[in-house]
Amino acid sequence: MFRKNTGHPKAPKTAAARRKRRLTIRGVLSFFIVATLIRSIFMQRYENVFVCVLSLVLFSLPMLIERSLAIDIPPLMEAIIYCFIFAAEILGEINSFYTIIPGWDTMLHTINGFLVAAVGFCLVDLFDRSERFSFKLSPLFLAIVAFCFSMTVGVLWEFFEFGADQFLGTDMQKDFIVQEVNSVSLNPSGLNTVVHEPIESLVVNGEDWMEFPGGYLDVGLIDTMKDLQVNFVGAVAFSVIGYFYVKNRGKGKLAASLIPIVLDPEEQEENKENLQKNAPDREPDEP
Repeated sequence: MFRKNTGHPKAPKTAAARRKRRLTIRGVLSFFIVATLIRSIFMQRYENVFVCVLSLVLFSLPMLIERSLAIDIPPLMEAIIYCFIFAAEILGEINSFYTIIPGWDTMLHTINGFLVAAVGFCLVDLFDRSERFSFKLSPLFLAIVAFCFSMTVGVLWEFFEFGADQFLGTDMQKDFIVQEVNSVSLNPSGLNTVVHEPIESLVVNGEDWMEFPGGYLDVGLIDTMKDLQVNFVGAVAFSVIGYFYVKNRGKGKLAASLIPIVLDPEEQEENKENLQKNAPDREPDEP
């Protein structure tokens, strides 16, 4: 259930107010992205240039979504989106936070599950509010759809990571060190009984891998399952918030700061008129 802008003093009333709000964190982060882009050009790191351009394009999506759906994204949700893009693309990819800082990837996948659940919740609620449909969806159904939407996007992203690693030679599915094997295949009796076999020695291409990296490298399975688990946590978190928000008919400060505001058509028309009045007068063309 989207909140409607009913003139509450905390709700932004004009397009000018929304633009002013957006210039805060978005402007600061955009400045750092442009600085990184210029630095990458001088260093001839053109793959980083592409990442910077992609980040700037992603920064424009909230504004495009607002215009196309006639909604207003709350400041908190908008700030989370911008910080997530910056943390994933600039800090994670270009500054190698994925490998330098333990748990960076886990944190971002959790936030991603939360954000995608919010997107799924809002999209379904748009149909639920539409006058073209006679049925109304229950809060529980909205929460389940939001959860399933988030998990589906998470699985598709893991498919993408696997495909990139297999066909492009990347390492998006980060490896994990395994120092013990638990398998029924190692049972000499052939019974379906797990054998726990510690890895005490491992030589690959003549090098002792117990010294470095410290054991057998799991190629992506653990990383994939971990990402899906934390995506699950984020999806459940927002689904619960969305459920109680709809259940209580729009009450709750936390949910209200994450659920988009539906703009009043009369207010949109008034904003357009104000923009036209405040626009500088054009000089008449000379004959």
